[in-house]
Amino acid sequence: MLFGIMLQDLTNHKAAGGIILIVSRPRGRKKRAQAGDARVSTTAGKNAQHDHVQRDHVLPGAGADVAAEVARWLGHLAAERRMSPKTCEAYERDVRQFLSFLCEHLGSRVTLPRLARLAPPDIRAFMAARRGEGISGRSLARVLAGARSFARFIERNGSGKVGGLFAVRSPKIAKTLPKPLAVAAARRVTQSEVRAGEDREPWIFARDAAVLGLLYGSGLRISEALSLKRQEVPLPGQGDAITVTGKGNKRRMVPVLGQVLELVADYVALCPNELAADGPLFIGAKGGPLSPRIVQLTMERLRGVLGLAETATPHALRHSFATHLLARGGDLRSIQELLGHASLSTTQVYTAVDSERLLEVYRNTHPRARKVS
Repeated sequence: MLFGIMLQDLTNHKAAGGIILIVSRPRGRKKRAQAGDARVSTTAGKNAQHDHVQRDHVLPGAGADVAAEVARWLGHLAAERRMSPKTCEAYERDVRQFLSFLCEHLGSRVTLPRLARLAPPDIRAFMAARRGEGISGRSLARVLAGARSFARFIERNGSGKVGGLFAVRSPKIAKTLPKPLAVAAARRVTQSEVRAGEDREPWIFARDAAVLGLLYGSGLRISEALSLKRQEVPLPGQGDAITVTGKGNKRRMVPVLGQVLELVADYVALCPNELAADGPLFIGAKGGPLSPRIVQLTMERLRGVLGLAETATPHALRHSFATHLLARGGDLRSIQELLGHASLSTTQVYTAVDSERLLEVYRNTHPRARKVS
């Protein structure tokens, strides 16, 4: 049994004509600028260790003053707020969509003075347009959050105000609960023999089992597992914890089970490529860093083999880690630290998932719940 002692062990461990915005990122190719477009650049990056390769971002309908502020804002998010490149890209995309709509809606390029004159009906028109495109309430709320972040930045810097953005409420978001796997199913997805019928090399099976083992055994996000360096994971018997880099470039130490370390060691032994100590631990078939999409496809295949629901995703293994720990008596504060949640309220959602256990505790301990014999 791969994770037979996991729970107890871990419980004990405490478009055209737009401004082109050039934003630095770790990897990428520089796109050729369209003729007649102005350019604004920034060296936004997660940290100085990244190679600064520039990539062009078109800001349709943005004036030069707005594009310059967007560049400074993205630099602020990366350098001072320490947001990851993926988060910065998402924020830039959200603001780009907002500015593109405003240009069409207002009939002119969006400048800082024009942003200051925005009224609530303009914002509601943007929300209605996005809703008409089929965007969900959660996604729309995220777009508005990105636009408001930019608005707060230019207001703090004295470059202008966008009061209209704050006069409109964000859409209500339906609360959804995490959907963890059952304990038996979570164990099965980490067993490479389950995929014996596939025509793949043994080291691929071993690699996938090791990645999924880290997601379930240590509660890692995909990005955290795939960003691990070879030297950061101890050999079996030589350590029981790893340090991972999570959201906001925050580092935390998490326990790792001996069974998971053995899965990693099996993969390293079978891997046909030499893994450099300071290089990525998990690589793809062509020798490059393993893509998150490959992990997602692996779970898709496992869903078919094991008859799991569509909600059985790689991230669901992280949900399973937290839910199963809670079911075995783990306290919320410890689970919060293990997951790397900034707020305890984020972790508290798992108490609703574990309602069955809580109801059982109530029945066994509350005087009024006891049956009279």
